[in-house]
Amino acid sequence: MARKNAVRKTVVAGALGALSIALIITPFGMIPWFAGASLTVMHVPVIIGAVLEGPVVGTVVGAIFGVSALVKSAVSPQGPIDAFFVNPLISVLPRLLIGLAAWAVYKAFRGKLPAAAAATAGIAGSLTNSFFVLGALVAFGAVPPAAALAAFIANGPLEAALAAVLTLGVVASWKGIESRTGRARLAEEEE
Repeated sequence: MARKNAVRKTVVAGALGALSIALIITPFGMIPWFAGASLTVMHVPVIIGAVLEGPVVGTVVGAIFGVSALVKSAVSPQGPIDAFFVNPLISVLPRLLIGLAAWAVYKAFRGKLPAAAAATAGIAGSLTNSFFVLGALVAFGAVPPAAALAAFIANGPLEAALAAVLTLGVVASWKGIESRTGRARLAEEEE
């Protein structure tokens, strides 16, 4: 049983890590918003991994997300701020914290209200990403504090709401598949 659990965690981490990479290298990870800004959903696979499989999977997917962001910034920067994302303290470290925050919030509330716990985990993970990435950009002089605060106020709540909806949808679907037979439908296919 422990081996099956380890295989499952590895598969989920790999699949969500691949999704994170795809969201970074394609335009699907950024939803155009006003004034040239974009809402990001690139952190949602990290949140989902943490909620479904725990803090280790969330951290692994967060590491994949962060390293992918670092590599993309180094290879094909899109703007002047991208030069700062080659610093792992800006591109990787905040992404490691997303899964930990989402998992902690989900764990705290999952017993009583699992749907609300998943949505709240989405909000916590998204706000963690926004807060720590913008904070790191301020700390390293990439943006002034007032600009970071304005970006957080303009994008943070909307990204958090979007992450809540996406996390709830995926987690509820996955849990629904599991609850029908007591395990994931994919597990039946290998028998």
